[in-house]
Amino acid sequence: MVVPTLAQNTNLPPGTPINPEDAKRYKLFSSFQQKSVIFHNRIGVSPMCMYSADNGFFNNFHLMHYGSFAIKGPGLIIIEACGVVPEGRITPQCVGIWSDKHIEGLKCVVDSIKSQGVVAGLQIAHAGRKASMSPPFKGDYIETEADKGWPNRVVSSSELPFADHYPKPHALTVEEIKGLVQSFADAAVRANKAGIDLLEIHGAHGYLISNFLSGNSNKRTDEYGGSFENRIRFCLEVVTAVRAVWPTEKPLWLRISCSDYTNPDPMGHDPNGWDIHQSIELAKQVRALGVDSIDCSSGGNVQGVKYPAEPMYQVQFSEAIRREAQIATSAVGLIVEGEDAEKILENGKADFVLVAREFLRNSAFVLCAAQSLGIDIRWPQQYSWAVKKARRHNTKKIDTITSDAPTTLP
Repeated sequence: MVVPTLAQNTNLPPGTPINPEDAKRYKLFSSFQQKSVIFHNRIGVSPMCMYSADNGFFNNFHLMHYGSFAIKGPGLIIIEACGVVPEGRITPQCVGIWSDKHIEGLKCVVDSIKSQGVVAGLQIAHAGRKASMSPPFKGDYIETEADKGWPNRVVSSSELPFADHYPKPHALTVEEIKGLVQSFADAAVRANKAGIDLLEIHGAHGYLISNFLSGNSNKRTDEYGGSFENRIRFCLEVVTAVRAVWPTEKPLWLRISCSDYTNPDPMGHDPNGWDIHQSIELAKQVRALGVDSIDCSSGGNVQGVKYPAEPMYQVQFSEAIRREAQIATSAVGLIVEGEDAEKILENGKADFVLVAREFLRNSAFVLCAAQSLGIDIRWPQQYSWAVKKARRHNTKKIDTITSDAPTTLP
């Protein structure tokens, strides 16, 4: 789908400070460059599953969903987890990229995002032992074959189900592991063909890569289990294969869970499971393999653990990895205020801020963050008359509409 030139906002993207000095004063609204990709600000939409696809295909819902964010000014949108194989989806309704036939629908969404000057990212994933489940808004149960599920083809590092009401997974053979490494690489090739600017490998939240990383879920006794070096092997192989086919000029990110929370102290040790200290060592190794940034999340791999409840509870992981591994990081988790996001960057705790559910509650989060910081930012040109008393005040033709208007909201 081609977005007409007049409908695009690429020259002066929404979310860009009107006064260039504001980009110097506030890191949140400063530009950021990785490889050849330039983000016009440091606010990103975190990948969030929508469970609204049929056989993995993107559709008009996804166009509306991601378009509602793109037109409001984030620097980056990371499109939700795409299954690299059909059995790698969380639910039968999740999107996928295991076939060349998926490229066209994804490209429509990508073109829409990029037409508003926003960097288009994609998360590629395998759900591991959390696959073949229901969308959360329907409940928490196994989807049967009759409902397009695959409960007897769920896989993981070991034959340990996530919970009693989840499928019992098959422990992958070494040959099957090698096949999935290639599936991640094939997905990366398709993502590039769809026009994706930034690729993120999903290694968090109790999904397949996370299943291998943590000794709490990985009970293997071969070269993929036991020691730290063995448990990270699958992740390193995926990163290596993806980086080999992903264009060198485009950023590659890795999302990880920085702690399983089996230790009540989030920054404490869990040497036989997974913790921040192992996460730092992993970050060092993937940096050497060509990963450009670590997306620092946590949890999701062990049922019944207690999670911190306070805002920004995961920022400490981002800060530690950035400092110790000397790699760019993204902070995530209950970041709901513009002032808080600015402080994270200002204090050197992250290079980028990813916001998730707050964007679902308020797609104008970027505009509100700017208002809270006292910054005037550009609006999409089509919405400019919402913040101007009149727009038919210029009798001469202009080539570019700047939308240089205050961001004060009602």
